[in-house]
Amino acid sequence: MALIVHLETSTKICSVALSQDGCILFSKADMNGPSHAVQLGLFVDEALKVAEEKGLKLDAVAVSSGPGSYTGLRIGVSMAKGLAFGSDAKVITVPTLDLLADQFRQKVNLPDNALICPMLDARRMEVYTAFYDVHGLCVEPVSAQIIDENSFADKLQNHPVWFVGDGAEKCQSKITSGNAHFEENSYPLAEAMMPLAEKAFKENIFADTAYFEPFYLKDFVATVSKKQIIPTKNLVGLCKK
Repeated sequence: MALIVHLETSTKICSVALSQDGCILFSKADMNGPSHAVQLGLFVDEALKVAEEKGLKLDAVAVSSGPGSYTGLRIGVSMAKGLAFGSDAKVITVPTLDLLADQFRQKVNLPDNALICPMLDARRMEVYTAFYDVHGLCVEPVSAQIIDENSFADKLQNHPVWFVGDGAEKCQSKITSGNAHFEENSYPLAEAMMPLAEKAFKENIFADTAYFEPFYLKDFVATVSKKQIIPTKNLVGLCKK
């Protein structure tokens, strides 16, 4: 089986893992972020040192592909491309919500009719979300949703639903159905990417290293600080001169 380094930077958590033959050889996470620009390179260096000490060659780089933090995804994908080009390795993309759902599904025994709803915080009461069954099959595709008291009422009427991820925590006050269950402190982690990444490698599902871009779901919008350095009235005066 392949030697794969895994990078997860889609949320405030920065994590890196190294795996081979279904075993984790290295795993490290910074839970105090966001600190991707500082920590990611350090963690990758540690992972590659483990591979070097074992005389192993990197076969693939798996990276969380979004949706999620715009800046975090850019940093992770840039690192993945650099590693792939430098090591002549393949790139494997792992959708962030697939990862969150699979990570939760692997550690919890769920009833057959249960649904898993991973949620990533998209600020205010908006989340990036999708639905999966207990076998990991996506039954409702990724979308951006504004959460209110009626959100997912049709599914909650017929299924127990487990909400996971940093977006789920803020929704507990809105989604109050007895069928709603919330997993707290749940974030996608690099070491949990291993099953999905190894499956993709076995099936020869790789990204185009040069042209792959993260899946942001929504366009990035830069905002302007409300604290103006020069008052508007002074700007008008400058324009007239």
